[in-house]
Amino acid sequence: MARKLRLFKEQMSKAGLLSSSTSATQVDLSFDDLEVKLGDLESELIEMNANGDKLQRSYNELVEYKLVLQKAGDFFHIAQRSAEALQREQASSQTGEQSLETPLLSDQEAVTDPSKQVKLGFTTGLVPREKSMAFERILFRVTRGNVFLRQAVVEEPVTDPASGEKVEKNVFAVFFSGERAKSKILKICEAFGANRYSVPEDLGKQAQMITEVSRRISELKTTIDAGLVHRGNLLQTIGEQYDRWNSLVRKEKSIYHTLNMLSIDVTKKCLVAEGWSPVFASKQIQDALQRATHDSNSEVGAIFRVLRTREMPPTYFRTNKFTSSFQDIIDAYGVAKYQEANPGVYTIVTFPFLFAVMFGDWGHGICLLLASLYFVLSEKKLSSQKLGDIMEMTFGGRYVIFMMSIFSIYTGLIYNEFFSVPFELFGKSAYGCRDPSCRDSTSAGLIKVRDTYPFGVDPAWHGTRSELPYLNSLKMKMSILIGVAQMNLGIILSFFNALFFRNGVNVWCQFVPQMIFLNALFGYLSVLIIVKWITGSKADLYHVMIYMFLSPTDELGENQLFAGQKLTQLVLLFSALVAVPWMLLPKPFLLKAQHERHQGQSYTALQGAEESLMVESSDDSGHHEEFEFSEIFVHQLIHTIEFVLGAVSNTASYLRLWALSLAHSELSSVFYEKVLLLAWGYNNVLILIVGIIVFIFATVGVLLVMETLSAFLHALRLHWVEFQNKFYEGDGYKFIPFTFSLVDVEDE
Repeated sequence: MARKLRLFKEQMSKAGLLSSSTSATQVDLSFDDLEVKLGDLESELIEMNANGDKLQRSYNELVEYKLVLQKAGDFFHIAQRSAEALQREQASSQTGEQSLETPLLSDQEAVTDPSKQVKLGFTTGLVPREKSMAFERILFRVTRGNVFLRQAVVEEPVTDPASGEKVEKNVFAVFFSGERAKSKILKICEAFGANRYSVPEDLGKQAQMITEVSRRISELKTTIDAGLVHRGNLLQTIGEQYDRWNSLVRKEKSIYHTLNMLSIDVTKKCLVAEGWSPVFASKQIQDALQRATHDSNSEVGAIFRVLRTREMPPTYFRTNKFTSSFQDIIDAYGVAKYQEANPGVYTIVTFPFLFAVMFGDWGHGICLLLASLYFVLSEKKLSSQKLGDIMEMTFGGRYVIFMMSIFSIYTGLIYNEFFSVPFELFGKSAYGCRDPSCRDSTSAGLIKVRDTYPFGVDPAWHGTRSELPYLNSLKMKMSILIGVAQMNLGIILSFFNALFFRNGVNVWCQFVPQMIFLNALFGYLSVLIIVKWITGSKADLYHVMIYMFLSPTDELGENQLFAGQKLTQLVLLFSALVAVPWMLLPKPFLLKAQHERHQGQSYTALQGAEESLMVESSDDSGHHEEFEFSEIFVHQLIHTIEFVLGAVSNTASYLRLWALSLAHSELSSVFYEKVLLLAWGYNNVLILIVGIIVFIFATVGVLLVMETLSAFLHALRLHWVEFQNKFYEGDGYKFIPFTFSLVDVEDE
């Protein structure tokens, strides 16, 4: 039935008809009746197509035949006139000489002496124009020149009866002598795809044939048109019901496809279905099975039992239209292992926030907000439409873009940038000019005259000589603080994973040393940054961190930020050094001891059911018996090296927040100053209009499209690599329940 519907769809698309379910006369059919109806419609359509193809072929042949009769008739007509003229000339001159230019069909000698008359055969037809030169050359070579060929060009392309395609062709007439030459010529015509047609020699008969063929062409044209109308009406009728029929067939097909997965219990004569279902849905499934038993008037009900198995269950997170796009970002990296901590919850906040740190401009944020609001408010209309690939992707992430825009407005207000222009939104600037004339106020002479600007960056920094060093310092240190905080969150989540799975080894031999190592180095750096901000110290943090490793016992001097700093650094350095072997050595040995103690035991993923279905028990138990100490040790060594090096590289990786934020700010500033302000300065309306257009296109194309994509990808990398590798295994598989809602959108 699906094959028949595919045939209908193919025929409708060829006819340029669209399927529509707007018909008011939709009849409810049972599945068996639909099968009969589709069979009847298919037979009728195939018969119509066969008849139509046969008629069309005959029509195309007759059109070619008419062309051959007309063009070949011209050959005979010209030859006859030429022969008559020559005869008159010879009769008048009485020379009796044979002319070399006498046509073959009217050879003077043959006319005067019937005993010497040679009867020439001929064949006519059409040959594709691109093959005509080769056709002529081959004929000449095969017959060794004993052939006379005439060709005439057909101006309009002709529909070939065999292929049904438009082809440019030439009409040809080949005159030959002898049966051997004839058989060779016929084979050549066949090889070159030349269609041959018989033409009578008599000109009167030719005219009669042309009239007859024209009459038949006219009749065939009328018949073909009537057939096309009838076929169109049939396809129109199919199109009105097509969507309903297709949906019904696909649903039934998907049911049978699922039923094929069931196993047959021969002894009890029943079907056994093993599958996964969420715990909360058990009652709904039992109710549905009872309804099915009642509706089908079955004497025996379906039995629903919970089984115990060693197989890893699929992962299922209940999401809504807001959270699903954030969960998709996580699932693109890897589906969470069953009951593993889901980073998607934290991603709802951290992902748009990290994006906004790189995209901080509340003017651009408002533009993104308006775009996302359009998608959010039009979601009902747009979800039913067929969108392009890029639009489909953007629409799917509309709530992610919405959150990113909200956070961008927030960080833009902190950076105090509106298309790179600062505003005194939360009060007046804390700085004023030293002298009343305010000369060189952007480079010198600013003093603090009021309380600190209450929220975000003071607008007076914008355009000053020290703006870039100040913002670089601020954003770089802020990036490190954010990075260390998020990496700590990742390690803390690994603790909760270990706690949930009751894995004490991971708590003491992974979580604890990792926390010590990361915070002894970069946690300490974060504390130094905060202390420096609070105290206003001029200590060089680069110097402090470098010499903490190179010369830990040296005096700090002016780089000392608090009392006891030297001793603190020694303790932290020693802790970090101890944490490395702590991560590496104990875990493999503890796992080995654990394996020897619990040898032969196995663990089950689901508990609490009365009966147990031990799936692939022999394979699984064999798998649990294997314990390669060397493999475990090498794995732990790799994990330790990766974490130690990653602690440094991941912290440095968070500096992309600073780099992209700076790039966005500078690009925005360049477009504003070098395009908009420059155009404004010319005092010319035309230049100003061009400047505004260039500014809008640059802002939309570069800052709102390319920069958005860039910041999105960098935020994605920070989550996938720097955050999730601290705790997320992502080696599970998705729970995909059987549902009709997917049947209509999936391919066959």
